[in-house]
Amino acid sequence: MTTSENGDDLARRYPRIDVRADVLYTDDGDLLTSAGKTAALDLCLHLVHGDLGATAATGLARRLVVAAHREGGQAQYVAAPPGPRASVGLTPALVWARAHLDRPITVGDLARQAGLSSRQLARRMNAELGSAPLDWLHRQRLSRAQELLERTDAGVEQVAASCGLGSAATLRRHFQRTFGVSPTAYQAAFRLR
Repeated sequence: MTTSENGDDLARRYPRIDVRADVLYTDDGDLLTSAGKTAALDLCLHLVHGDLGATAATGLARRLVVAAHREGGQAQYVAAPPGPRASVGLTPALVWARAHLDRPITVGDLARQAGLSSRQLARRMNAELGSAPLDWLHRQRLSRAQELLERTDAGVEQVAASCGLGSAATLRRHFQRTFGVSPTAYQAAFRLR
């Protein structure tokens, strides 16, 4: 379940609660909540900043070896759970697609790799993976972009080309829409040193 789905589920179960699934913490005056353990540190630093000022909050953040303030929502910090597994028949086509994400790939290309018609491929992928072929491919491209941003010093333009999203502008638009943060901010937060 994604962060958004968890938030939607919580909102359905408790309709009188204002659920904000895309933030690290909330400060509603008398009521403060955080998204998890690390977000609780963000909330504590927020409280220190409010009570003692920026200098105290920054000093505490340095001692804790954490960022004094993180931008963005929590969604980009939550690892996606593994999705459903494809059958043995689809697996080679999906492995092929992942190995060629830097190229244009059509549903027809995927179908040929799977030895199916485009319609058969769409039915199989929906049944086995819960996803249309192009939606699956788009998620793979964004996942590759995340990997490259975390593990390399590649710029946004190079990452866009390597994962098949074409241009930096396209990568930025899709990345921001999906993860709620820019590729550059994601790389700054998660780049493995």
